Amino acid sequence: MAVIPAIHIENLHFHYEKESGTFLNGLSLTIPENDRFGLFGPNGAGKSTLMNLMTGILKPELGTIELFGTDLQQNHKKAVKKIFGFVPQDFSFYNELSPLENLEFFGAWYGMSAKETRMASDELLEVMNLTSVRNKSVGQFSGGMKRRVNLAIGVMHKPKILFLDEPTVGVDVQTRHAIIEFLLELNKKGMTLVYTSHQLSEAESLCENIALMDEGKIIAQNKLSILCEEYKEEGLEGLFLNLTGKAYRDM
Repeated sequence: MAVIPAIHIENLHFHYEKESGTFLNGLSLTIPENDRFGLFGPNGAGKSTLMNLMTGILKPELGTIELFGTDLQQNHKKAVKKIFGFVPQDFSFYNELSPLENLEFFGAWYGMSAKETRMASDELLEVMNLTSVRNKSVGQFSGGMKRRVNLAIGVMHKPKILFLDEPTVGVDVQTRHAIIEFLLELNKKGMTLVYTSHQLSEAESLCENIALMDEGKIIAQNKLSILCEEYKEEGLEGLFLNLTGKAYRDM
């Protein structure tokens, strides 16, 4: 019996209407179940675009995206959204609501029962050290606290795949460490992680396999140790600069 990967992308094409040329042109990618997969590249390489395609925010012009064998385009959104969680770089909650109210809202959106939502909310507020502020407005929180609320929302329905776009940007060292430890624990329990960030040292401790992107293409993909050996680099930062160059990319 063939093993079904967590994510299978075949011949993916996409471009933005107001920009010339094809941004993704026949991209293919397979991510196995229970992987900790990192997606890296300079600004404009296509990481966020690919992430938004894999989560259904954007629709491809051509090609297929399957999550555990379920076609993202052919199946009902209610069935698909139970498979994955998404922790975006931009906060995805309501500032005027409390952490508990946000979790209750998104629990209903995921299709969870009231009992499931209550149990998941209590557990995550405890894990994220937010129990004491569970009824306070999120808009009053620090950046690190908001990141923890964002993460709790993304995982409360216990998805099989978790997409993470810069999940620790703007947080202190303690919060970053706690978030990474929490993600590693989720992965030990079977959750597939798909992660992108500019925090390359953080990525080395989190990711098992990586892909480097540039100009809408995957230019290298393998275990980090194998790629470093192949290109004679000591770590992800050196590999990144070797394959994508040192020129400014933030114009």
